[in-house]
Amino acid sequence: MCGITGFSNFNKDITSEFNNIVMMNDSLYHRGPDEYDYYKHKNVVFGHRRLSIVDPDGGKQPMQRVVNFHKYTIVYNGEIYNTNEIRDDLIDKGYRFSTYSDTEVVLINYIHYKENCVSRLNGIFAFCIFDEDEKCLFIARDQLGVKPIFYSLKGGYLIFGSEMKSLLKHPKVSTDVYREGILDLLSLGPSRSPGEGIFRDIKEVPPAHYLCVYEDKVILKEYWNLESKEHNLTLEDTKEKLSVMLEKVIKNQMVSDRGIFSFLSGGIDSSLISAIVSKELREKGEILDTFTVDYVDYDKDFKGNEFEVTSDKYFVKLANESIKSNNRIITIKNEDLFYALERGLYASDIPSMADIDISLYLFCNVIKNYGTVGLSGECADEIFGGYPWYLNDEDLKLNNFPWNRFSNIRKELFNDKIKSLDFDSHVENRINETLKSVQFLDSDSEFDKKIRKMTTLNVKWFMVTLLNRKDRMSMANSLEIRVPFADRELVEFSYNIPAKFKFLNGREKGILREASRKFLPYSIIDRKKSPYPKTQSNIYRDLIMKELSRILDNKSNPIFEIIDEKSVRRLIESKGDSYTKPWFGQLMRGPQLMAYLIQINMWLKKYNINLYI
Repeated sequence: MCGITGFSNFNKDITSEFNNIVMMNDSLYHRGPDEYDYYKHKNVVFGHRRLSIVDPDGGKQPMQRVVNFHKYTIVYNGEIYNTNEIRDDLIDKGYRFSTYSDTEVVLINYIHYKENCVSRLNGIFAFCIFDEDEKCLFIARDQLGVKPIFYSLKGGYLIFGSEMKSLLKHPKVSTDVYREGILDLLSLGPSRSPGEGIFRDIKEVPPAHYLCVYEDKVILKEYWNLESKEHNLTLEDTKEKLSVMLEKVIKNQMVSDRGIFSFLSGGIDSSLISAIVSKELREKGEILDTFTVDYVDYDKDFKGNEFEVTSDKYFVKLANESIKSNNRIITIKNEDLFYALERGLYASDIPSMADIDISLYLFCNVIKNYGTVGLSGECADEIFGGYPWYLNDEDLKLNNFPWNRFSNIRKELFNDKIKSLDFDSHVENRINETLKSVQFLDSDSEFDKKIRKMTTLNVKWFMVTLLNRKDRMSMANSLEIRVPFADRELVEFSYNIPAKFKFLNGREKGILREASRKFLPYSIIDRKKSPYPKTQSNIYRDLIMKELSRILDNKSNPIFEIIDEKSVRRLIESKGDSYTKPWFGQLMRGPQLMAYLIQINMWLKKYNINLYI
């Protein structure tokens, strides 16, 4: 994977502004420590940081090709899994390739098909192409939003980059946050509205969209969406097709010149990926490396609840006995989660899921000593219905985001100025905007319709939040993590599996469980869903409480612009128990909420945020 950045202005010569692209590109060093380079034109400059995975010599960027005397230049971040298919099609059309990198395939695919090129790509990607003769910058993002791309349009400039920090290095981009950004941060955070970047000047190309910036116009267009289609397969045929598809998708994502590893939690998603990869490698005489996260004294501290049902360690052992990998358990110190809060914030550029993100950051920080390319099990719960809210009647009414059911209760922590903001309407509008694209079939039952809507919300919101987390925390450590369950064709197929099959035997991910039985022991298949583990340590909680108290004792801290001090002190005094509902998702309870407030204060300070409430 890579880091890409650049800016343009078709109304002026920007060659004297080259120092800006150097600073922007340097801010993305972690995304590509292997190489860097630039492209310079009087109206356009690109920067690129490379993490070399495939074709080290041929895949250098920025890459330029000249076809029929027309010049095209690309900076690209991603991995295309149907590269060979697209290359063969383009060769049949008369094009010639000088490398075997997917970068060249993406560029020539655009040269021939223009904006229709993105519909042909199956993979994870974010790229920008300068079409010199058309005077056009074409930016595109993959269908599910695995790879990020942010942009700003200001004063005749287009400014873009893989992370917000790169845009903030450009003098045209401010750190102002207006009302909409504040509403996102406090009523929806750590989610963000699709296409928004919290900062006033920063937008994000939403998943499945492309952006065309010409001299005199800007076009933002959606090129793909979840489409409702009849599912005509029997249950047995559905299981068989899904099983074959899963094996193909996972094998396709093993392409790497630097080896492959996988995450292993003992749940069905990561275990299935690991089993298929391990079998493939064993046939070549190789052993798969797998990695499992743990915390000091986790077994002693663990307390189950409605979401966190079982500890992972026992199931990791069972899974590993079956798949025969070289499993390493990475044990994180609880105090390190606290001390890395600022590093996690810098990786995300906005307040995130606190220690839930930080643990992934620290986990990846150790893994990078063993490998560079890995596979992870994100997205299975969203596309196959793995969360409790898929089978909860109250959640299926969709009066709120099911991972953010108590958005109005959030106001208790904030001052009167924030309480005057309409959290409920902001959330309701976002839900309605998302669901208006959902199509129903005449054959859909009422339950099918509810599941279509629930899946759409999960794919476009919750899944993107988790993908953002995975990208930032892994790339902050120069790791490329791929997510096979975000394969476009797999998502399209799963979306149209009838609910009675999808939740076979009344179980979350019922059809996935059945399709996986040929790969895994039944003890793993039938394990109840348990999320990514978070620390439950009092050591971590006490450090968080102490730090938040220290912040409140200094009235010059910027967090006083938004909080109600009495409510936050009550939260600390109760050791987090006064806020009884998860702030977000399944894991952000009292300690994580206090850490989130600490990160908000850090963010306001370190990023010199100007709030306009």
